[in-house]
Amino acid sequence: MSKPRLEGKVVLITGAAGGIGEEAVRLFAENGAFVVSADIQDELGPHVVASIGSERVSYCHCDVRDENQVEKTVNYTLDKYGSLDILFSNAGVLGPMTGILDLDFQGFDNTMATNVRGVAATIKHAARAMVARKVHGSIICTTSVAASIGGISPHAYTTSKHALLGLVRGACSELG
Repeated sequence: MSKPRLEGKVVLITGAAGGIGEEAVRLFAENGAFVVSADIQDELGPHVVASIGSERVSYCHCDVRDENQVEKTVNYTLDKYGSLDILFSNAGVLGPMTGILDLDFQGFDNTMATNVRGVAATIKHAARAMVARKVHGSIICTTSVAASIGGISPHAYTTSKHALLGLVRGACSELG
């Protein structure tokens, strides 16, 4: 029997308490990785970890809108597992469901803070850890078809996913 594909790799996943993030936690764990499941949903996050039933998976509270929490989550990952090989920056929100004429800027700002600034913070701190440890890791960011097509999602979401695509392209150019 062959060794699992990600045996011994350490993965940090944000937005991991449900949906795509929850399934990613399961998939990475099934493939042999150590996984830090990070989210703001402190009732659901530990439930996901418990349902997997593996000591290879742990939960850490992290609000990606707060750079200090992101840095602490990356440090938690390094302290617990000794490395960080893969970042899956998946935390995101849809934002206000209004047209441009009624755009709610508080909701717009929250969407941008989560979907763009939060991803920038996770890339920054994960990449710093990888570069410092000379890890040739992977950084994966969830975006959307809304990054290329307008009018299919709320304005805040579409704007954030367009911005995220630019952020990812820039980071890829810098980090290789």
